[in-house]
Amino acid sequence: MKKITVNGNEVDWLEGMTITDVLQKMNYTFKMLVIKVNGELVRKKDYDSTTIPAGADVKVIHLISGG
Repeated sequence: MKKITVNGNEVDWLEGMTITDVLQKMNYTFKMLVIKVNGELVRKKDYDSTTIPAGADVKVIHLISGG
């Protein structure tokens, strides 16, 4: 089975897999996220339509501020 890497973890890849699918699979529910696929920034409005290629490296960054 083909894989992708999400924040350093191997995840099974499925044909047509989107950013939204990955977020659900990884239980990432935080609202303030920055996502890159193979180094390319993906806008939030495109999460449902952006498909992830097999072998991709996905980075999900949680934005947290503090003071």
